[in-house]
Amino acid sequence: MKKLFKLILNTIPRPILIRLSIVVRPILAFLLKGSRFTDPIDGKSFRMFLPYGYGTQRNNVLSPSTLSLERHRLLWLYLKNETDFFTAPKKVLHFAPEQEFYKRFKKQSNLDYTTTDLFSPLADVKADICNLPFEDNSYDMVLCNHVLEHIPDDTKAMQELYRVLKPGGMGIFQIPQDLSRATTFTDDSITDPKERAKIFGQYDHVRVYGRDYFDKLRSIGFKVEEVDYTTTILPELVEKYCLAKGEIIPVCFK
Repeated sequence: MKKLFKLILNTIPRPILIRLSIVVRPILAFLLKGSRFTDPIDGKSFRMFLPYGYGTQRNNVLSPSTLSLERHRLLWLYLKNETDFFTAPKKVLHFAPEQEFYKRFKKQSNLDYTTTDLFSPLADVKADICNLPFEDNSYDMVLCNHVLEHIPDDTKAMQELYRVLKPGGMGIFQIPQDLSRATTFTDDSITDPKERAKIFGQYDHVRVYGRDYFDKLRSIGFKVEEVDYTTTILPELVEKYCLAKGEIIPVCFK
């Protein structure tokens, strides 16, 4: 199964994968029903989660029902338990919207919710993150998760995120991060897709962020809280929800 998922991830373009997953998801959820793991996004439980990864695959990380990964479930729990995202009126901009969130956020009557991306079929507005068509100080919250590692000029992208966020607004900008690295690594001379997947974690990533990621956000103007949210969750629930222990949520304010 791991080899099959790896082949699918590395050969089928992501927009097509999004469309295919709508058909496959209910079948997987039925076949894998159980009680060992639970997806906190929809509350459904399974005997196993699916493997996932473009380079090295991780076991029990992809929820059969929502297709959420560790980072999505962690973000859901943080938004639900630590913020007023689901109750207070908010104007929200969501980059590269994840399908496990898309319909749920769209249904929230308290949210004025806009999605944007260059390629995603779920995007309301097709836009380049480095040149956004939105006015200054427009949004109460900006979600931009696992996007910046794809962007060659991430400084310009961060500046645009800062520009469109309202003063006092919140942004959450998760990225794949190697916390053992003090500084971010990039090497454009590596062009082979397999080698890039091995080194960068995915063939279309342009860097591996280190601990300096938070300071780069601060240099743009954000006030950054490095939230290690799994330390606030019972260890048995970290395991049951299949979360990545020690993953940091970058919560940014303007």
